[in-house]
Amino acid sequence: MKWITREKARVDRIACPWLIARFIDKDPTFLFAPDREVMTVAAREGAIPYDVGGVELGHHGAHCSFDAFLEKYKLEDRALGELAVIVRGADTDARQLTPESAGLYALASGFRLIAKDDHDNMARQFHAYDALYAYCRERTGAA
Repeated sequence: MKWITREKARVDRIACPWLIARFIDKDPTFLFAPDREVMTVAAREGAIPYDVGGVELGHHGAHCSFDAFLEKYKLEDRALGELAVIVRGADTDARQLTPESAGLYALASGFRLIAKDDHDNMARQFHAYDALYAYCRERTGAA
């Protein structure tokens, strides 16, 4: 399937592709577009939009897009739930939500600055999300 979001990804727009690739879609294609073009490109490409205003897989209340994916795809893994809280804190103004959230925000910001494009950014950050997921699995007793 094709998935699309806004370009210049930082937290949620990298965490969601990680979640998609690891738990939802075995062969995803990720597209990035300027904010104002996401829905047009989504329609043209038959892509599912996420982390843009007014879509099912976006922010709703205090929850971010990562939360929306967990709900829609019924991913009830406790470690993913714990990771969602870390991502939510890093992706919103609630960086104090978990001790890890501010650090994730800093790492994601740095990766965005050193990556040559959004696909390079994903490739660099997926390892961090693999590690955070392992950390959450251990903390929840799922490891």
